[in-house]
Amino acid sequence: MRFTRLTAVLLCAVLTAGCQSSRGGGTDVRTTESAGKSGTGELRTDLEPLTKRFAALGTPERARWMSGTLGSDRAPGPSTYWIDAVITLPKSEVDELRSAYSPESAGKTPDVVDGLRGELPGGGFLTGDRLDRAFAADRWFAKAYLAPDDRALVLVATGS
Repeated sequence: MRFTRLTAVLLCAVLTAGCQSSRGGGTDVRTTESAGKSGTGELRTDLEPLTKRFAALGTPERARWMSGTLGSDRAPGPSTYWIDAVITLPKSEVDELRSAYSPESAGKTPDVVDGLRGELPGGGFLTGDRLDRAFAADRWFAKAYLAPDDRALVLVATGS
């Protein structure tokens, strides 16, 4: 009986330590390819799947994006999906996003999958919680990065 209790206590300690370290101490957990993004590798350009999920996009001019699932296909249960997108917007929509959500330069760069990195604009990005919330819809969470000089919006989104 004593051995079983000791084993249970040790197992709980190991699991608790593992969970705490994977959370990053309360900081945002970033999802990258190394953290489990998988997909077909197809670089897509169709707009409808994006505008259907993210109404705040308005009427984009073009988009380059990739998607897939997080984690292993072997794990049971519902899937969590990801979308990384570089979207070109009309100047009027870029101005509208800046005015409505007041994003600021924070020195952050979007963390997108390798197949999309070559599509990222070269200029600085404006970000902010209000801009992120504008692209959160239904069961989707998004980090939004606005590059006004390039008329680009980068979305790094997860949802179900």
